Amino acid sequence: MRHLGGIILLLFLMACSSDSTNRNPFLQEVNFRFEINLNLPLYNNLNNIGNPVYIRNTGVGTRGIFVMKSSLDSFFAFEASCPNHAPNNCSTMTIDGQNVVCSCEDFTYSLFTGQHLNRPDDGNRYYDLLFYRATQSGNIIAIFN
Repeated sequence: MRHLGGIILLLFLMACSSDSTNRNPFLQEVNFRFEINLNLPLYNNLNNIGNPVYIRNTGVGTRGIFVMKSSLDSFFAFEASCPNHAPNNCSTMTIDGQNVVCSCEDFTYSLFTGQHLNRPDDGNRYYDLLFYRATQSGNIIAIFN
C-alpha cells in the first residue's frame, strides 16, 4: 500500500507543469487598463479590419500601444516599444500598413500575429511583440495587462 501511495504521488508530481514562459528582459510588464470607445472619431479606424491605431497615453504600456481589429469580433493590442532592446529615443515603433517598424534596427513586426518578420539569422535571441489582452463589450474595447 505504501508503494502505491508513492507511485500516485510521483505521477501527480510529474503531471504538474512548470511555467516555461520566456519573459522579455527589455520590457517591464506594466499593469494598466485602458478603454476605447469606438464611437469616438479618434478611434474610427478600429471599426474596420486591419486599420491599426497608435495610442500614446500616459500609463498605457511602456511607450503606448498599437490596437488593430483583426476579425469581425476580435482586436489585438501590442506594446509600442520595440521588444528587442531597452526603451530609448528610437525604440517607439511606427505604423507601416499592418506592420510596425522599429527605427533603431529597422525590425518589422506584424500587427496580425505579433511576429518579428525580418529576424536576423545570427544565433541571438529575438523577441516578438509584447501582447496585451483586448476584450470588447458593445462599443467599448478594454485593453489591459
